[in-house]
Amino acid sequence: MTRLVVGQVRGLHGLAGLVRVEVLTDHPEARFVVGAVVHPEGSPRALTIASAAPVVDGPGWRLGFREIGDRADADGLRDVYLEIEVDRAADLGEGQAYWHDVIDAEVRGTGGRVLGTVADIYRVGAAEVYVVRGGPVGEFDLPVVRSIVTEFRPAEGWIGVDEDVLNLDEPPEPRPVKPRRKPKWSRHGKGAPAAPLASDGPAET
Repeated sequence: MTRLVVGQVRGLHGLAGLVRVEVLTDHPEARFVVGAVVHPEGSPRALTIASAAPVVDGPGWRLGFREIGDRADADGLRDVYLEIEVDRAADLGEGQAYWHDVIDAEVRGTGGRVLGTVADIYRVGAAEVYVVRGGPVGEFDLPVVRSIVTEFRPAEGWIGVDEDVLNLDEPPEPRPVKPRRKPKWSRHGKGAPAAPLASDGPAET
């Protein structure tokens, strides 16, 4: 089984132990269902969801747990990441990978030339974009579409691309590089060079 972070507790609500959770999955309606079990990050403690609903007047979801009876009990969950256990084989479709599996994958161009490694991932609408750094052409954005990504093998540590389509011989625009902590979770999901993508990161995430 694999653990994925699907949310982070951002606040408390009322006296009955409800918490407001920042959503770190593309499918909260599937992850946050009554009866589902989540775990505080790195802990064997199990929390069974007793109630779940999107926050009407703000971002996130409001969750209640059978094991949390009041506000004092819930206070210990402030800022804690919540994980779920998933079966990778059942959770991932063919050709998909979690975002955290893609981070640090080598990006290879025509003839096997190394263009850098995947340093970050973000979305533009339904499309995924990989930020590639550390190669001879500098930093560039890699749209994850089949016309560009020719080989998708993050399990083997690399991704193949058609660099002619990317026009990488053009001088790259310099961009400041911010320090980045490698995530322990999949962030928003799982991805592959196809559309649309079902995601979790979370990269569930």
